[in-house]
Amino acid sequence: MPALSSDQIMQLTALRQTLHRRPELSGEEAATAERIASELTLLGADRIWQGLGGHGVAAEFTGAAAGPTVLLRCELDGLPIRELSTLPYKSEIEGRGHLCGHDGHMVSLLGVGMRLARHRPAAGRVILLFQPAEETGAGAKAVIEDPRWPEIRPDYAFAYHNVPGRPLGEIGLRAGPGNCASRGMQILLEGKSSHAAAPEDGVSPANAMADLMVTLPGLSQGVTSDADFALSTLTHANLGEPAFGISPAEGELRVTLRSMTNERMDGLIAEALQLVADKSANLKVQTRWHDIFRAVVNDEEATAVARRGAQALGQTCLEMAAPMRWSEDFGRFGEDGAKAALLYVGAGEAQPQLHNPDYDFPDALLPVVTDLFCCVIDDLLRPVQS
Repeated sequence: MPALSSDQIMQLTALRQTLHRRPELSGEEAATAERIASELTLLGADRIWQGLGGHGVAAEFTGAAAGPTVLLRCELDGLPIRELSTLPYKSEIEGRGHLCGHDGHMVSLLGVGMRLARHRPAAGRVILLFQPAEETGAGAKAVIEDPRWPEIRPDYAFAYHNVPGRPLGEIGLRAGPGNCASRGMQILLEGKSSHAAAPEDGVSPANAMADLMVTLPGLSQGVTSDADFALSTLTHANLGEPAFGISPAEGELRVTLRSMTNERMDGLIAEALQLVADKSANLKVQTRWHDIFRAVVNDEEATAVARRGAQALGQTCLEMAAPMRWSEDFGRFGEDGAKAALLYVGAGEAQPQLHNPDYDFPDALLPVVTDLFCCVIDDLLRPVQS
């Protein structure tokens, strides 16, 4: 039996479109979190936590008997991207958009909450977590470091991400590495300025930057399915002042490092730092790290639970041969001890890519994901047979 009625699906669709109009950036999700907390209160959640790791919200639905804790997680934040759309519910905030589908992920979990409001789990408890700051990689870490986290800590954790380019509703599964580790490397180079007519009297970072713009991307290795896969992508470069009379003193490079495993990331970082040291020996160098994402490693048992649910519903399953290149901070929950699995749900083969300015979450996924998560709950939180 479907978890949601047609009226509930219409209600959730309208709510998603409302959230779509008012996206908030990572760490700034106060109004979104307040609206989510209000919806969870109306659903009659047994307990609600607010302000988790920033603006995070969690709700508890408790069964009658003892049992494990199952956490379902989604994200609150939008992106600093201008939405290009003719949709009647397009973003009303210039330069910001829900262009990754987090608006749809939120209402999917609220759909599960609608079902839990009518039918509590038979045993154990369900936690619905609305996490802040996923796009920067900071949110999951901050939630887990919140002093109230031990009250929530799950035995199992599940989340999903919609995947444009795959058939609508297809359930992608991958035990083991599921999303790459990544981090942003900011390299600040400082020398000494001089008159452009006498560059030999200064110390310009230009040669070091030119070398690094070639050699840092050269650290890339293999394809995503390789254990030693590495990708180094130059994303930004800036040298000196926009003038003709000055030989520059300062330069900046930004590079994104990516790998399939956390161990390979450690090696890639060491290689990148050594290159910077080798190429800039006559310069002052600062290295700063941003948007740090650990690899997502999906638990075999949790993945099997999701597979059973998808098969029971007759949904098409894709056993993925390689992890996703893009990163997700959901991996932190597995590192914290939960048996965790991130699911990759097809958003349609003609759907614009994530972070494209014309992306929009397909509302047809709402009942698909809600039914699947409810199957996961029923599988894991059955009453113990005496």
